[in-house]
Amino acid sequence: MARLGGLIMLSVGKMILDGIILSFLASLSIVVSLRLNPRIWLQDFPKDIQNEVPPKSQNEKRLSLVFGIPLLIVLFAVPFVSTLTLKHQSDGIISFFLLFMNASGVAFIFNLVDWLLLDWLMFCTITPRFVVIPGTEGMAGYKNYCFHFRGFVVRTVLSVVAGLVIAVIVSFL
Repeated sequence: MARLGGLIMLSVGKMILDGIILSFLASLSIVVSLRLNPRIWLQDFPKDIQNEVPPKSQNEKRLSLVFGIPLLIVLFAVPFVSTLTLKHQSDGIISFFLLFMNASGVAFIFNLVDWLLLDWLMFCTITPRFVVIPGTEGMAGYKNYCFHFRGFVVRTVLSVVAGLVIAVIVSFL
């Protein structure tokens, strides 16, 4: 029983630490790309803002891929590596549930950081100039907290699905 308690503590500590690492890496990528050109993330802006500006240029579409693909890889790779190392640290004696909780928990920690710090604090509350697309200054979408909460709920479901997929893969390795 002591082994199980230690394993749960290891799992929780690892999940939090790896979630913080994922949050730092992903947030840094998002902020850098927003500073470069906020239109890279045009598809993630509220509809009133999207409707006010022309579609992405070819260069902006390319930049969306340049930043988006590595970000998606990091969003999957960090929870995967975290869960795989957790399995190895437990000498392979770990439940599917703990694998799932670790993988989805790491992803969920970033989801919380993205929602509370990037979306609500930076985007909605502070709204620095670098997140504002030229020609959309002062639009209501920049203060649309509900829009970002809905995104948080959708990403929570994605965290659970990713956690399941990762746990299945790791359990067979």
